[in-house]
Amino acid sequence: MIGMDILQPVVALLAWTMVMWVWMYATRIPAMNKAGIDAKNLVGSDGASLRAKLPDNVSWKADNYNHLHEAPTLFYAVAIVLAIIGQGDGFNTMLAWAYVALRVAHSIVQATVNRVMVRFALFALSSLALMALILHAAIAVF
Repeated sequence: MIGMDILQPVVALLAWTMVMWVWMYATRIPAMNKAGIDAKNLVGSDGASLRAKLPDNVSWKADNYNHLHEAPTLFYAVAIVLAIIGQGDGFNTMLAWAYVALRVAHSIVQATVNRVMVRFALFALSSLALMALILHAAIAVF
């Protein structure tokens, strides 16, 4: 169907979010065990109390998983709008793939070396791609 190509990067970012979920727990559970944290007896704890007991590089994966539920929600919404109105192909699809690639790169940086300026640059570039998609949707809808 016309304009549905943009749904491919949507599904790719959804899948990447699940990769980060697996990576988060693959590192968090062993770190909790090593720290002597008994998850069965945790009651009403929050992320901050758990974070204080785990190495930073373990928490970085959880931070990124949370980040993948923030700005990308706008991406999902605008991509669906563009697909519905038949504008989810061509340049918009290229922008969507660029957004996904930048978010994956952001994830890898945050989950490994966590260099703030590198993360910021990737986030800023991905935000520009997202803004362009939103602008294109606004032009088409209004």
